[in-house]
Amino acid sequence: MNQTTNAILMVRPINFRLNEQTVVNNYFQKSISENDNYINEEAQREFDAFVKKLKAVGVNVIVVNDNDDTDTPDSIFPNNWVSFHENGDVGLYPMFAENRRLERREDILETLEAEGFIINNIIDYTSAEEAHVFLEGTGSVILDRVNQKAYCALSPRADEDLFIEFCEDFEYSPIIFTAYQTNKNQRKPIYHTNVMMCIAETFAVICLGCIDDKKERKAVVKSLKDNKKEIIDITEDQVKQFAGNMLQVKGANNHQYLVMSESAYKALTPVQINTIEKHCKILSSNLFTIETCGGGSARCMMAEVFLPKG
Repeated sequence: MNQTTNAILMVRPINFRLNEQTVVNNYFQKSISENDNYINEEAQREFDAFVKKLKAVGVNVIVVNDNDDTDTPDSIFPNNWVSFHENGDVGLYPMFAENRRLERREDILETLEAEGFIINNIIDYTSAEEAHVFLEGTGSVILDRVNQKAYCALSPRADEDLFIEFCEDFEYSPIIFTAYQTNKNQRKPIYHTNVMMCIAETFAVICLGCIDDKKERKAVVKSLKDNKKEIIDITEDQVKQFAGNMLQVKGANNHQYLVMSESAYKALTPVQINTIEKHCKILSSNLFTIETCGGGSARCMMAEVFLPKG
């Protein structure tokens, strides 16, 4: 098993804006005093520049355009509805927001097959939506693929029973906790695990301060240390700048890059940057509009394709 891949699926937005259906429990989303056309054009500019940077270091970026005939303001975050695995399995996930369910597209899977990727089996959890039960892909679930562990911070978008079912289906050991952020002087569950945690080959970036329960925090630390991951602990203020929303990818000649937004990079301390750079290079890009309106960042925009090639 590999922890990182060279192939990334990304969806170019057509109707990007602040999604009124997700703002109820995504406390990272904020309004911009601009019209939706301007916001979408800015998001497209940021997306294109980001893709260009990834391709420049040799990442195989498969770009699919969003559909103009569906109202899918968050289509730029495909990692929430689909995951791709080395044995040819594909996971399809139940989404909290009704308009996000429209992001699931069979033609995207066909595009990957046309690129030479092999899909052997689709494991579809989407019927859970009827029971208002959700698990939003690798937004909710952080995979340590090599050690076959799955980390999940429970929230309205990450159901415990469904997460355990996922772990049984995909043969991962579950590590369950709750991560919180302070919003209007209250501790609220963080909507996605991947905004406060990132697992790379030899290290992990995590906000331990978000895990209020000491036992849960100890268990997460022990699990990471057992797998010899160097822990880079970030603060809740850094999480607000998307410093937890990172993904390690492979570029040309198997060079590893930790990919993040410009705001995440600027939030890191020199010591944290040095620690990361001991393990791999950093690639960052300006995603201001996408982060502000979408409440997601670099990691959310990239669905890793681990499927075998024909």
